[in-house]
Amino acid sequence: MPSNPPSRIQQAREDLAGRLREIRKDAGISGRELAVRCGWSESKSSRIENARTPPSDADIRAWCRACDADDQVPDLIAANRQSADAHIEWRRLQRGGLRHLQASTGDLYQRTATFRVYVSDVIPGFLQTSGYATALLASIAAFRGTPDDVSDAVDARIRRNAVLGDGTLRFRFVLEEAVLRHRLCGAETMAAQLGHLLMTMDLPHVALGIIPFAQQRTVWPMPTFTVFDNHRVHADTLDAASTLTQPSQIELYGRAFERLAQDAAYGSAARALVAEALASLG
Repeated sequence: MPSNPPSRIQQAREDLAGRLREIRKDAGISGRELAVRCGWSESKSSRIENARTPPSDADIRAWCRACDADDQVPDLIAANRQSADAHIEWRRLQRGGLRHLQASTGDLYQRTATFRVYVSDVIPGFLQTSGYATALLASIAAFRGTPDDVSDAVDARIRRNAVLGDGTLRFRFVLEEAVLRHRLCGAETMAAQLGHLLMTMDLPHVALGIIPFAQQRTVWPMPTFTVFDNHRVHADTLDAASTLTQPSQIELYGRAFERLAQDAAYGSAARALVAEALASLG
């Protein structure tokens, strides 16, 4: 499949069309019968099933009603709405520089009450010091060849992360122990970052767990993701930032987070892991 953005959008539409087609087939009705039940032309059913015409939310409701599949409406509507932006390529977001990328999520942060963050690679953005963020974003900018606005991007990240100081919100973090060990910056900067983690653990509205290397796992290490309340998930990979809004997707990531959280150490045990990582800096 081509990697340009339009092909990704088309693939999402084709996936949705395929789901609608399967719903019709499971109901045991033809495209003509579906059209009669929905009150539209048979050609419209065909265009939707073959991803030539994106369905409206009303079309999806009518389709599911005709097939006695009303329980699938929420997921299908969410998939329809995110088809154009659920799998946004990082390079499209970063075309205007890293500062814009950092600032773009500010409104989302302000309207979220509970954050659940799992990371397997780097310190979560919420918890980064300016020194650590500078080293990380400089590495990203160099790798991707984006505009060199790292200083502005760091400032935007730190301003965005002021939300962590709001005691009316709830933050739950689960980190793999490897996150404490990856050397993405100098020893002095990393020591300051780990010290900041220890201070964050004192905040009453923050729960920070660390999954030790030696822990017997109930689930495997996963790519980084963030759950915003029960309404949205951001899941990151090397080439894409996926925004997930389907109820079944949110439930899946929420369940994954709770399983990962069960494997994590908290309190004094988590502090000991951070202290060990600090001592290893020499």
